[in-house]
Amino acid sequence: MLLEIVKNPAKVLETKALEVKKFDAKLAQLLDDMYETMLENDGVGIAAPQVNKSIQAAVVELGEERDVLELINPVIVEISADTDVDMEGCLSFPDLYGDVERPIYVKVQAQDRNGELYELEAYDYDARVIQHEIDHLHGILFDKKIIKTYTLEEIEEMYAEEEEE
Repeated sequence: MLLEIVKNPAKVLETKALEVKKFDAKLAQLLDDMYETMLENDGVGIAAPQVNKSIQAAVVELGEERDVLELINPVIVEISADTDVDMEGCLSFPDLYGDVERPIYVKVQAQDRNGELYELEAYDYDARVIQHEIDHLHGILFDKKIIKTYTLEEIEEMYAEEEEE
């Protein structure tokens, strides 16, 4: 089922989400609905607060194969000192795009929908997506991290130039 995406400003987006304690059919359905909502809105990640659920759960797509990863109660256990600046957008900020600096490597511990603990390492774009969604779970929004903003027209021009090359 498609869920409504909460747009900024909204208190749920700026509030630290609660730890998930019940791993049940309700949680599994929420994760499925979040994934469907993310795809429908051309996203690569979505956090539960973005669908008005203040719990520590997020769904991301990673890698060339666009593997689906569910992050429940994620904790960043290691990040690199090396950083990169790249453009980000957010489903809760439909018309805002901007450059954000983030570490290029992240190691995360999280649980899956069954409560099983796992560890994951991610680099570059995948690390960026994971960090963006984990920020959501802590009430941290990317608009506060933007170094430079872009208009939709500027983005369209950039993509047009890339296609010409």
